[in-house]
Amino acid sequence: MTSTHVFIIGILLAWLAGIRVYLTVFGIGLAGAMGWMHLPEGLQVTESPWVLGITGVMAVAEFFADKIPGVDSAWDLAHTLLRVPAGAFLAAAAIPTITGGSADGGAGMHTGMLAAGALTALTSHTLKTATRGMINTSPEPVSNWTASIVEDTTAVSALALLWTHPWVAFGLAMAVTVTVLLLMWWLWRKLSRLHRQLRETFQGKPAIEVDDQSSPA
Repeated sequence: MTSTHVFIIGILLAWLAGIRVYLTVFGIGLAGAMGWMHLPEGLQVTESPWVLGITGVMAVAEFFADKIPGVDSAWDLAHTLLRVPAGAFLAAAAIPTITGGSADGGAGMHTGMLAAGALTALTSHTLKTATRGMINTSPEPVSNWTASIVEDTTAVSALALLWTHPWVAFGLAMAVTVTVLLLMWWLWRKLSRLHRQLRETFQGKPAIEVDDQSSPA
């Protein structure tokens, strides 16, 4: 596996941590524990039964919390301080695959991957949180459920493709990111238009009341 592939894997793990941190850690830990793939030394801690048990339970809790409007946004905000450092750790933990455990450029490479992973996790987390906040302005839950299921499907698919087809997984992540950005732009325009209409309505109401009061005189 080339250094480019491992870099992509590290960035993907950070991107996934910004969306589904528990599922990401549980998924790679389970794959390593079951022998489906050989994890880098830095990620082998995820194979621990304790890590698998805790992240498995939390992944189930996150699955249901993410389907409830309002609760999902609170959950996202509460996990801001977890997803970003977790993304940085996961990205940097892929580095031993490149260096083979040697110290050849390891320190600088780890520092760079920590920064890249933190930035990637923060970006995907921010996009997810902002999109959910906009979607939750709608009273119906269908759009919220749809967004959550898309995130679940994307996370599972990317994890399944991560080591065998990293470029396909990367393309999937980028496609979802672009789609989310377009969705945010569309929702922002829709909310801005609604806000403008409401403002025009309430601004016009006092003028009408003044006219009504002055007409008898």
